[in-house]
Amino acid sequence: MILRATSRLIVVDDDRRILLMLTKAPDTKAPARWITPGGGVDPGETHVQAAIRELHEETGQTISDPGPVVYVEDFEVPWDSADHTHGHAEFYVVHLPHFEIVEDDWTDDERIDILESRWWSLAELESTDEPLEPAVLVDLVKKALS
Repeated sequence: MILRATSRLIVVDDDRRILLMLTKAPDTKAPARWITPGGGVDPGETHVQAAIRELHEETGQTISDPGPVVYVEDFEVPWDSADHTHGHAEFYVVHLPHFEIVEDDWTDDERIDILESRWWSLAELESTDEPLEPAVLVDLVKKALS
């Protein structure tokens, strides 16, 4: 078993929209799906530190504390090109004024894998046919907005 720990952020703007990124999964078929900002926990890093770093890296936004963990997901990785077989994700909710993404600190992989970013309303998330991860994302967003 090869485990990859990640920190993910449900970013809510002042219009109650959620920031998602359309990314290619590590699979030879390269399926795209909408996910929250976030990524891997580096060696020696805590989930909180990774959440802060990943938010800045992927959006340009700086925070000092992502708050408490709101959801934890442990899963098997279904993709054939992934460098890990299992994942452990911890999710946080961050409320920020609306912003445009700054790509200055994106990694080379992010420049390839992130196809698009977009702010979504709850109604748009509830009605979309596009793939969302995690499967419980709409429920997490509802809790984040309540």
